[in-house]
Amino acid sequence: MVTQLKVGEIRATVVRKPIRNIHLSVHPPTGRVTIAAPDWVALDSIRLFAINKLAWIRRQQRKQRAQEREPAREYIERESHYVWGRRYLLRLVEKDAPPSVELRHNKLMLQVRPGADWSKRHAIMEDWYRRVLRDAAHSLLEKWEPIVGKRVEHVYIQRMKTKWGGCNPVRRNIRLNTDLARKPRECLEYVLVHELAHLHEPTHSAKFTALMDRMMPEWREVRSKLNELSISSF
Repeated sequence: MVTQLKVGEIRATVVRKPIRNIHLSVHPPTGRVTIAAPDWVALDSIRLFAINKLAWIRRQQRKQRAQEREPAREYIERESHYVWGRRYLLRLVEKDAPPSVELRHNKLMLQVRPGADWSKRHAIMEDWYRRVLRDAAHSLLEKWEPIVGKRVEHVYIQRMKTKWGGCNPVRRNIRLNTDLARKPRECLEYVLVHELAHLHEPTHSAKFTALMDRMMPEWREVRSKLNELSISSF
């Protein structure tokens, strides 16, 4: 069961789960607040818990909302674009041929048909980023599924406004934010392992933390790096 809770100016989503303790999370990049609570805990007790954590919630939200945001892309000549954390200059080629995207040294070659407008250029680039991310994710799954001991049924690549990834433990599906293809590869690996770990433990419990510590000891450092990177505003 999901309930919306308002404490001061803070809105939180309360999710009831078969767990022992209350877990509070402030999610980048927007500072969205969720509270996972045992089925038996009264809503008033959850509200009191949130009130006691208000100062911490506000600090986390300020930090996340102050995070640098990338300017909206125009897809014009010599514009900066990022692939796996590396900066490339866009080279726009208008040609009466099928659209394509290709990396060449420090250039990102975007070939479009003559007269292609912003929306078409954007769609071509986003489709390319999705394919790049999907290929990298499947390669990482081959490495990590045997380590984690769980198999993923399907990986969805999509634009996500508030999360880097998501997991449905019942259906064994994982969702990845398209924007991860713009970040360093270790960020994608961390998110993928994080979501795989949720196939064992759906919540961010002590069991989940111990599992992450065992599989990827440096995960906290990579998470901090990811959350400090600029966010796409498009």
